[in-house]
Amino acid sequence: MNFSINKKTEFQDLGLIDYQKAWDYQTELFNKILSVKAQNRNLPDHEQQPTDNYLLFCEHPHVYTLGKSGDEKNLVIPAAELSSIGASYYQINRGGDITYHGPGQIVVYPIIDLENFFTDIHQYMRLLEESVMGTLKNIGISSGRIKGLTGVWLDVDNPTKARKICAMGVKTSRWVTMHGLALNVNTDLNYFNHIVPCGISDKAVTSVEKELGEAQPMERVKELLKQQIVSLFEMQLT
Repeated sequence: MNFSINKKTEFQDLGLIDYQKAWDYQTELFNKILSVKAQNRNLPDHEQQPTDNYLLFCEHPHVYTLGKSGDEKNLVIPAAELSSIGASYYQINRGGDITYHGPGQIVVYPIIDLENFFTDIHQYMRLLEESVMGTLKNIGISSGRIKGLTGVWLDVDNPTKARKICAMGVKTSRWVTMHGLALNVNTDLNYFNHIVPCGISDKAVTSVEKELGEAQPMERVKELLKQQIVSLFEMQLT
C-alpha cells in the first residue's frame, strides 16, 4: 500500500500540437509515473515516493486514430487520399475504435495515477463523462449517456436523433492512465464523414457550435471543462 497519496496535478495546455508529438509526450509522462511505482514496490511504506499527475489539454491538426480493438474498415476514405484532406492516421494503444481529432476540438489527456484518487476504471470513465456533461450544462446544452456506449450524447432518449458530442478512449496500466476524451466545440464535422465514428454507424456526430448556432470561445469552454475535472476528481491543481 502506497501511503504517499498525491492529489496535486500539473495542468498544461499544449495548444495546437502534432498528434505524434503529443502521444510521445504522454508516453514519457506515463512511463515516468510507472517507473516510480515500480521502485515503490521494493520500498517500505515510509520511503515510498509520491507519483505525479498531469492534466493535458490540447488541439490537434486533422488526424484519425484507431484504437487497438478497432476495425480498419471504419476508415472509409482510402489511406492514400488522406493527404488530400490534410489529415494523418495512426493506429494506437487506447481502447475504442476509430475517431477524429482536429482544430476546434478540445482534447484532454489525464496522465494520472488512479491510486492517488480511487482504483475503479468504471468510475474514472463515468467521471470524465460527467465533467463534459457539467461543462455542456453550463453553456446551455443538455446531454447524457447511452447505455452500452461510452462518451457523451445529446437526445439520449431518442435513438433516431441521438448524436455524439464527446468521444472517449483510455489506456491504463497499474492504475496509471493515458489518452482520454475529445469534445467537439468548433469542430469541422465534415471530417467525420470519412470514418464510421467509434464504429457506430447509426448515430450522428455533433458539436457545441452546431447545437448553439455559432462558434464558441474555446478558452471559456476549456476553463469550464478544467474546473469540472478538477472538482470531480478533487485534484489540487498546480
